[in-house]
Amino acid sequence: MKMRAAFTIIESTLAICLVCLLTAIAVPGISRLLDAIEVREAAIEVETIFSSARHLAIARGGQTSVEIDTSRRVVAVLAGQDTLRKRDLGKDHRIDLKATRTVVTYSPIGVGFGAANVTVVVKRNASLDSVIVSRLGRVRR
Repeated sequence: MKMRAAFTIIESTLAICLVCLLTAIAVPGISRLLDAIEVREAAIEVETIFSSARHLAIARGGQTSVEIDTSRRVVAVLAGQDTLRKRDLGKDHRIDLKATRTVVTYSPIGVGFGAANVTVVVKRNASLDSVIVSRLGRVRR
């Protein structure tokens, strides 16, 4: 009888144990990386919403407002009664929002009313990022 080349049960068990051990080491790091990515994307989105609200106020020649609903984790841009843009960041990125103010209004010249250094904190597990809006309506992270 010819012998066939194959793995023994012991070799297969050791290979499976090694793969499980490496997976157990890698999963927490990957989870933290995914949290950081989602938080960064959400913070960039918040930054973009504030910037677009400011530019829309200047372009339309009228006031626009950014409303932050921290309980529902929704950020919306409003011009009067019209909703120009609305993002459900909690649903899209599974993050939590905290803000020092819930409404920031931009004048037709782009200056923010009620924007005395508004800070929006975006958090998911241990990862967090913040977006700061100055009195003049400038946005930075």
